[in-house]
Parts: sequence; structure tokens; C-alpha cells
Amino acid sequence: MTINPFEPPKAEVFDSPPADYNEDPTPIFFSVSPTKLLILSFCTLGIYEYYWFYKNWQLVRRRTNADISPFWRAFFAVFFCYQLFDLIRNENKKLKISDLPAGLLASAWIIVTILWKLPDPYWLITFLAVLFLLPVQHAINRINKLAVPTHADNSRFTAWNWITVGIGGPFFLLALYRTFFPNQ
Repeated sequence: MTINPFEPPKAEVFDSPPADYNEDPTPIFFSVSPTKLLILSFCTLGIYEYYWFYKNWQLVRRRTNADISPFWRAFFAVFFCYQLFDLIRNENKKLKISDLPAGLLASAWIIVTILWKLPDPYWLITFLAVLFLLPVQHAINRINKLAVPTHADNSRFTAWNWITVGIGGPFFLLALYRTFFPNQ
């Protein structure tokens, strides 16, 4: 097999993390399946996205010993999402995984998130903000798989997740119904 020096390396080539990663079993970033992220985001009317930011900032603080408040970084996610996406992009580069368009995804997430001010039914576009977190989550899952292969992938729904879906799902459907059929 010949190696082309002008062709970028593929992610499959790297089946072990770089030497500077430690043996800590904690994932680098918050691991969750994209399906779970999508469902819980809709069923919590977008609140799960802020939980997602909180958990990511919590792991960043733990790993870097930075003097940051994960709660406030999540609460003001529109101001700090680019910084988090950039950290994820830099981790991608360190592991030689494909590039993440951090600026574009952060800008799109911010814009779509603030569209809740639109009149009926256009405000519903704000629920699509989670779609801009999905590429970021795919990158996170690749990073975690390479850096900490033994981490839990968080793809199963817990009892609390099912309770959230059971309570929040009907609220989401009710919001849709009342938006499109306001006088019934």
C-alpha cells in the first residue's frame, strides 16, 4: 500500500489517542447520541440545549482547571457558544479529525435561537436551533471515542429522560397545535 503525501490522513487511521491524553475515563466533552439530543431538545422546548452547554463547560472546567462558571456560560450560551465550538474544533485538529465550522455553526445557532420573538407561526423556527448542535455533537462523539474509548456514549434514555419526553412531548405538540389552530 502506497501513501500519498498530498492526501490528508483519514480519521480511521488513528485508532488510539495521542500520547498527551491521560488515562482519565472521563470524556473530553459531554457525550450524548444525536438522536437523544434532538428528542430531548424538542421535548424540553429547547431547555436541554442549555443543559448540553452546561455539561460541556463543566467538563472543560474540570479538564483545564479554568476559572469559569459552567452555569453562567450555559445561561449566556449565545455569548459563549462560539468559544465552546472553537475548543471542540481545536480538539478535532489535535486528533486530526475533519474541521468543524465553529463560527458558522455558532452564528446559525444564535440567530435561530433568538427567532422566538417572531410572530405566529414563525417563532417555531427557534426549535430548529438544535440542528446546528448536531454537527458539533458528532465531532464531540468522535473526539471522545478516540481520546477515551471506554467512556459511556449516553445513547440510552434514562427514567428521567422518559419522564421528560412523557411530560414535555405533549407540551411541544400542544404548542404546535395552538399555534396553527388558535381559535379551537
